[in-house]
Amino acid sequence: MVVKSEEYLVEAAQNGHLDSFAALYERYYSCMVALAYSVLADLQLSEDAAQESFAIACRDLQRLKRRDKFGSWLAGVCRNVARQMRRSKGRLVALNEPPPAENKDSKEGRAKAVRRAVWNLRATHREPLILRYYDNMAYEQIAKVLGISQQAVNGRLIRARRKIAKHLKRNGFTGGDYETP
Repeated sequence: MVVKSEEYLVEAAQNGHLDSFAALYERYYSCMVALAYSVLADLQLSEDAAQESFAIACRDLQRLKRRDKFGSWLAGVCRNVARQMRRSKGRLVALNEPPPAENKDSKEGRAKAVRRAVWNLRATHREPLILRYYDNMAYEQIAKVLGISQQAVNGRLIRARRKIAKHLKRNGFTGGDYETP
């Protein structure tokens, strides 16, 4: 099977080839779900947001001038859809609520603390973190989706891991390797 370039697939989709748009869908669906999840913190809503993003992308694909920027353009659409869903559904993630007491010795307690630390991150740090560790994306893919350099991805991930480690230490979690969630 020949892997076609993104630019080729976008151009073909713009010319009405549905199979090309389906290939773009296959290529980007899981990362759009992960990106939406970084806004919504709800898997079902994230899947809905990804679907809606592709519907908008299909409708507006003719407006895309830079075919090589499809991934970052789609990510922008997805972010906007997820934010609108969050506002309309009233499903704001309570990032600053005081954490309930967690069992620091249990695996479940540590996992909850890490999740809470992730949700306390700003979106610029949370997005690449979720794409990397929850969707297993490579730095190159993350850079393409977020429209930033691989060096910027690396820097954001380093800062995110440090912030998570600080959050965990501040909340009494010690002795674990929290450099990667």
